[in-house]
Amino acid sequence: MKRFIRPCLVVICILAVLGIAYTEDTYLVSLSDLEPSIMVDLKYATDENFMEEVLYTDDRCFVRPEIAVQLIHAHRYLETQGYGIKVFDCYRPLSVQKKMFERFPQPGYVADPKRGSNHNRAAAVDVGLVDDRGRELVMPSDYDEFTERAHHDYTGASSEAIENRERLKEAMMRFGFLPISTEWWHFNATNAQEYEVLDILLKDLP
Repeated sequence: MKRFIRPCLVVICILAVLGIAYTEDTYLVSLSDLEPSIMVDLKYATDENFMEEVLYTDDRCFVRPEIAVQLIHAHRYLETQGYGIKVFDCYRPLSVQKKMFERFPQPGYVADPKRGSNHNRAAAVDVGLVDDRGRELVMPSDYDEFTERAHHDYTGASSEAIENRERLKEAMMRFGFLPISTEWWHFNATNAQEYEVLDILLKDLP
């Protein structure tokens, strides 16, 4: 398997401390191996999603090593405020993206597989906010709700929901993620386009 983009030395050292060896073939890592306290609830590994079917062959969250480290920093920052991150989606195989777009060809919500989603590059995450007991906090819309209520500039929600949305956004941006205007839950790595689009089933990842 070919090497894609080599993580920086700091990331390699962090992986080593955590007992995860970096090799030429290590270009995706399981987030739970690095930080078990981050809750992972991959919606596409269940039928509780807008497609209403199981799309993933595994329920692990895979991302690029350097992106995992950024996410861990955001999570630990939120922990100092009594909150934490819950992950809904991470790496997504291109074959799944094609299936989604065939049924819901809605750019702005479902990326065109011809260009590839940053999820297909393992360079984007969908996340929510939880309290210190792991309870999911209210947001202006449900996850994967394709309406204006999901937009970052939507003001019609409760003050609590808007505060939660802004708290999550601030933490993610503080540690190098970029939001998109149409989905409060979706955050891209700043260098997402540098990575190659992948189509490896989750069950085939080590």
